Amino acid sequence: MSIVKHQVGHHFFSGAQESSSAKLGMWLFLVTEVLLFSGLFVAYTVIKSTNPEMWAEASSHLDTTMGTINTIVLITSSFTVALAVRAAQTNKNGEKNGQLFWLLFVTILLAGAFLVVKYFEYSHKFHVGMLPGEAYFYDGIPHANAHRFFGVYFLMTGLHGIHVVIGMGVLTWVLVRARKGHFYEGYYTPVELGGLYWHLVDLIWIYLFPLLYLV
Repeated sequence: MSIVKHQVGHHFFSGAQESSSAKLGMWLFLVTEVLLFSGLFVAYTVIKSTNPEMWAEASSHLDTTMGTINTIVLITSSFTVALAVRAAQTNKNGEKNGQLFWLLFVTILLAGAFLVVKYFEYSHKFHVGMLPGEAYFYDGIPHANAHRFFGVYFLMTGLHGIHVVIGMGVLTWVLVRARKGHFYEGYYTPVELGGLYWHLVDLIWIYLFPLLYLV
């Protein structure tokens, strides 16, 4: 498959300036994402420190096996998206278009697997009543404030899940363009930016998993 040469935007002096501007924008966006989750981590700290016994009991009811599987899935997806970026960077004459496409495809597939595992985990909690707020009706935890733990749990993992879905959308857009031969050693900015976003999604989960499931 041949490559399609990228035309630098008329408002940029060069491809390097275009690329650096895009990267700066992405890093600023990622900072806002970190700030968003930082607020949730503060709420986590406050509720956990004021209800340590409840927190320990409630967290023991999470499925550590499913959480571990999802951790492995996301770490693997970070590896495949990194390989995809590398494939784009070294794609001289279109010889690595297929490799780039399949690496992105596998990354998206792994993201879907993460959501499937999370669906089964959520389904069980919905069924037994491990829900936040007034919707909580599970009677297996002898603490009046257990609903607070699940409020934090669903808020943090649910928001992270939304980011996974958004990441799948971004990577799908990149995959479609990769299929058309838009990325090569002279232009791979969208692949790199999509990879940066996906690494952040993975990194957030690396924090969520031990804080919610193990600590």
